[in-house]
Amino acid sequence: MTKSVAIHNLGCKVNSWEATRMERALSAAGFRLCSFEEKADIYIVNTCTVTAIADKKSRQLLRRARELNPDALIVAAGCYVETGREALEKAGIADLFVGNREKDDIVRLILDAAADVPPDAAGTAPIAFPGHDRLSGRVRAFLKVQDGCSRFCSYCIIPHARGPVTERPPEEVLQEAEELLRAGFHELVVTGIHVSSLGEEKLAELLEKLDGLPGMVRLRLSSLEPTIVTPGFAERLSGLKSLCPHFHLSLQSGCDATLKRMNRHYTAAEYRRAAGLLRAHFDHPALTTDVIAGFPGETEEEFAESLRFCEEMRFFKIHIFPYSRRKGTMAAGMPDQVPNRIRRERCGRLKALEEKQELDYLYSLTEREAEVLLEEKKSLGGKEYYIGHTREYAPAAVAAEEGPALFPGMLLKRRPRGILEEKKTLLL
Repeated sequence: MTKSVAIHNLGCKVNSWEATRMERALSAAGFRLCSFEEKADIYIVNTCTVTAIADKKSRQLLRRARELNPDALIVAAGCYVETGREALEKAGIADLFVGNREKDDIVRLILDAAADVPPDAAGTAPIAFPGHDRLSGRVRAFLKVQDGCSRFCSYCIIPHARGPVTERPPEEVLQEAEELLRAGFHELVVTGIHVSSLGEEKLAELLEKLDGLPGMVRLRLSSLEPTIVTPGFAERLSGLKSLCPHFHLSLQSGCDATLKRMNRHYTAAEYRRAAGLLRAHFDHPALTTDVIAGFPGETEEEFAESLRFCEEMRFFKIHIFPYSRRKGTMAAGMPDQVPNRIRRERCGRLKALEEKQELDYLYSLTEREAEVLLEEKKSLGGKEYYIGHTREYAPAAVAAEEGPALFPGMLLKRRPRGILEEKKTLLL
């Protein structure tokens, strides 16, 4: 009897890429993929450990899997396994533990752990490319170019969970991209744990090769460090016809003193220069970022400086995180830990700014033609729309009543006629 397997993914785009790779390997081995909320024979939680909340969600999902089927094989995979395996084992909420570098071996590990498996599972078919079955029907796929990080920011546990930087061979990346394009994906998102570790020359060359592939419609970068953005790098990127003008530049703080304690390798002035270069070489690009509120030692004056810097930068989106104390990091032992109450209050002030800046940027897009890649049909406020994203990654909606000519994967070019403010979505 064919065994069923359900995978729930948490965390970053790299985790999502790896989850789809596991799905494809298991499907090729004869397992039947199903929803995580169904009763399955095997549950895999691809965990995240970037914050304490991520740890908690990982544990909750593992317990949920046990509730759905007490007799199932429960598999904990990924970053939380690397940093918190002892706690997971003590909690008794998983039967099998799979580290990040063991994910490609998921079929063999399950075969070894499960008492009864599909009779044809031993004849596992090779993976032609990291499949994107979980994205079936969608138009965007992730393209992992590297793994690991060696920067050791003082707050971050990820170097311990992912290990040092490793790069995928460019020819392997290009082959996967070609296969994804042939499979019908319209947008490829270049991702990794620390994409900028490739360096200015190597990353620019890889992007140029990807841009030249037949059928490449959209190419998007998931994240960049401001230090990689030089005049030459920005100029080379501006020459790529498929590259979307959407840049996620990690900030974390706009205060130099805080950045130094974080072990970030730039100043606010250097960040400002990088943002300026991108705005000089691209027409009205969207800049998004991450900011941590309440880092150890962050005074009210330091936070106010960071807030002013965010206001100056006019971000499209700010991903806001209250500082999360992670055992094993330098910041965990720093003095002057900021109380939770103050962290939450500062997050609220950042959120108020972020909401204003997001609407400001969306309204600015109504003054120009937008290119929208339609992705799915869904209901907004009781009305049916086709939903997609612009090249700037702004959400956009077109009324489904316009007719059967609309479909996922369609590129639609028109000037937005307004904004659905409550949904922060352009209305076409």
